Amino acid sequence: MAHHDHHAPDLSAGNIGGGKFGALAPRLFLAGWPLFAFGCWMALRGDNIADGARAYLVAMVLALATCLGALFFVIVQHLTRAGWSVAVRRPAEAIAQNLRWIWILFLPIAWMGWTGKLVDLYPWADLGVLRSIAPAEAELVANKAGYLNQKFFFVRSAAYFAVWALLANFFWSSSVRQDRTGSPSISARCRKWSGPAMILFGLSTTFASFDWIMSLSPAWFSTMFGVYFFAVCATCGLSAVTLTCIALQRGGQLRGIVTAEHYHDLGKLLFAFGIVFWAYIAFSQFMLIWYGNLPEETAWFLPRQVGQWYWISWGLLLGHFILPFVLLISRWPKRWPSSLAVGCAWMYLFGVVDICYLVLPHIPHDLAEFTDYRAFAEKHAADGPHGPGLPFLVAGAVLLVFAGTARALRREQSLASRDPSLAESLAFENM
Repeated sequence: MAHHDHHAPDLSAGNIGGGKFGALAPRLFLAGWPLFAFGCWMALRGDNIADGARAYLVAMVLALATCLGALFFVIVQHLTRAGWSVAVRRPAEAIAQNLRWIWILFLPIAWMGWTGKLVDLYPWADLGVLRSIAPAEAELVANKAGYLNQKFFFVRSAAYFAVWALLANFFWSSSVRQDRTGSPSISARCRKWSGPAMILFGLSTTFASFDWIMSLSPAWFSTMFGVYFFAVCATCGLSAVTLTCIALQRGGQLRGIVTAEHYHDLGKLLFAFGIVFWAYIAFSQFMLIWYGNLPEETAWFLPRQVGQWYWISWGLLLGHFILPFVLLISRWPKRWPSSLAVGCAWMYLFGVVDICYLVLPHIPHDLAEFTDYRAFAEKHAADGPHGPGLPFLVAGAVLLVFAGTARALRREQSLASRDPSLAESLAFENM
């Protein structure tokens, strides 16, 4: 990093306010809630609650992954005492602060538990039903009943949301308070608590991925699954942070503050975590399970290699790794907002596809009698992504997250204008 003399950037209220992006908040809310409510109605009505519940879970996980990825960005900047990122940290804080209300999206799942319908989403919720369908699987799952039971499941879920809300509120409120007081001790306090915050973040996201996604197939397990979910969060969160910065500048804010140098580093982080690290973890998990060739492990991948899921699996390899790797490996696409915006939108789209890949496929119970791959593939040739209301749920969840972000940036500045490291960030240049 090198520092050079620049003309003083414009720190006027008009340049660091929410501007046009903040003004979008009411419109985004008005569009998001009806879409989301309509998607919920489609997902949870009728007899096919299982598919609808999985579609709902996709939307909830997508909203969470976006906000958790932004929270990770905020924590790691304080943990590493990074100065370059001050100019782009406030949009990340604004996305992460949605974690203060995002527990609301869990209420339909809590309602399923209250009404005895949680088994339609999680087979472990009623071992009696599972035994009548798949006795061998039920016996294996019964050994996990000390962890996989409804009471403990909802206690853990409440703990996750509490941890995320506290962390998001701590960093958001601290940053906003510093705008008003200018106290450098606030930055020191954030750095002090960033270590414990990262530990809490890592543990909560890991176990949440076990509880809400991996336990959809309760007989299956992977010790790498939590890291995989972190890569999903990084993909969605870093894409959203970068797109928000670009949207703010397109709306007339942060002119001369967020520069090509900052976009370059945001692009490098997305390239590292969302493309290369994701590919490394996805391949490692697949390779180890393929090499071990144990039925209780391969059962998770087999349904994802038949029907339409076969092509989606290859699509993830192409769209989540190969194409964006080629697009963003060069220095210049990461420095031009237009090309970086295309890359981020593409990665966010494949973050959605990845979550669908994790959540939607059912492991068929006839897999217990699996002997011939070709016959199995022919029998499940029509399998593919489906879920009542899925497009409405996903679109509604994304709009609600960005509505909450715009609302936060309408009320507060879009720049941490009195952070002690702001001057370093404004003068930042990549070597």
